[in-house]
Amino acid sequence: MYDLIILGGGPAGYNAAERAAHHGMKTLVCEERALGGVCLNEGCIPTKTLLYSAKIFDYANHGDKYGVTVEGAKIDHAKVVDRKDKVVKTLVSGVAAKMKGAGVTVVDGTAKITGKTANGFTVECKGETYEAAKLLICTGSEAVIPPIPGLRDSYEAGLAVTNREILDIRVLPKRVVVVGGGVIGLEMASYFNSVGSEVTVVEMLNKIAGPTEAEISSILEKNYTKKGVKFVLGAKVAAVNGKPGEGVVEYEKDGKIEKIDCDLVLVSTGRRARTKGIGLEEIGVQMNRGAVVTDDQCKTSVPGIWAAGDVNGKVMLAHTAYREGEVAVSDMMGIRDRVDYRSIPSVIYTNPEVGSVGETLESAKASGFDAAEVTLSLRYSGRYIAENEGGDGIVKVVYGKEHNQILGVHMIGNYASEIIFGAAAMVAKEQRVADVQKIVFPHPTVCEVIREAMFTI
Repeated sequence: MYDLIILGGGPAGYNAAERAAHHGMKTLVCEERALGGVCLNEGCIPTKTLLYSAKIFDYANHGDKYGVTVEGAKIDHAKVVDRKDKVVKTLVSGVAAKMKGAGVTVVDGTAKITGKTANGFTVECKGETYEAAKLLICTGSEAVIPPIPGLRDSYEAGLAVTNREILDIRVLPKRVVVVGGGVIGLEMASYFNSVGSEVTVVEMLNKIAGPTEAEISSILEKNYTKKGVKFVLGAKVAAVNGKPGEGVVEYEKDGKIEKIDCDLVLVSTGRRARTKGIGLEEIGVQMNRGAVVTDDQCKTSVPGIWAAGDVNGKVMLAHTAYREGEVAVSDMMGIRDRVDYRSIPSVIYTNPEVGSVGETLESAKASGFDAAEVTLSLRYSGRYIAENEGGDGIVKVVYGKEHNQILGVHMIGNYASEIIFGAAAMVAKEQRVADVQKIVFPHPTVCEVIREAMFTI
């Protein structure tokens, strides 16, 4: 008998397992593939490993602007993939060691909830039945393959790939079509553009980067257009056909059908919660469009069952999953806690990077705030000018007029991924402009521009 069984060993699951074990809970984790989940094995970490290699290659090729000339720079994609595999293996081993050190039992296999008992719930995994007083559902998400004519056949033939398969290709494709201009699509478009592939992004919306603030989205698009990425916006993919090296993507735009020849198609049209076949419906867990419905304590509709991470469909980011797993365990222990979804930052690891947290001006007004914004060029930072020849980065601060509280911060430029956490703290703590004006920022840094922006309000 366990105190807690966790279905899924991704960021939500393994982090919650460690927290639960430290609280003295006897904990079991069931993971069908590999500890670390999508983030560690086929998402956050492997993609950033590839993007870092691409960034080094970019520096080598474009160092002349900074007085540095590198002749004959080459990138060996197969070696980049080998290094990615090494990084992933190291980190997966680290998670396994963490579980062992915390005294968490890990079972490799697909888990299914098989019923309720007087003491809790039963779960079947790898032919064995386990019982626990509490359950935490952390089964994550999977890539959506939309019902586009020919796409499923193209996927089975290897022409079309998702975020999982693209990380393991060892020969660079000459022509890549990315279906979907969201975070995954843009990061992979960034990598393949840097290493020499011809990249076209086809997006249904009239802007890239989904909910990203409009002006920042536009700056990112302009940067990548200059680098050679082609964007086909406001277009619907009508068909995908062919095999690796001999593919054709058809799209409809302005009532006309156009074609793009390609060697590889990345399908990045979104993700959905993985909830099928694990017994949720049978025990009455409320669902919404395939995702588990949870409150701010990550409780489901069934007492004794919590859900954290992508499976609840709220904010499909690894750091959200970490926090949700922690909150779920806190709730199990009777500790007051909640997930503050207003202050969760998001990052696009392109070059330049995009970092965002909180409201945009548009969303703030839609939420009923009397809001305004200020925009400041990152060229107010001496360090930014020193490190970015001709850079066009900006920071936007959204604030409420009544109390001058910080509602959101959005920026594009180098180090955005590292800076945005400070802005997230401002939003989470509901800091006012005057509060931030009194914070001493280090100099010279790019983050100083956030403080400068406060003095323009």
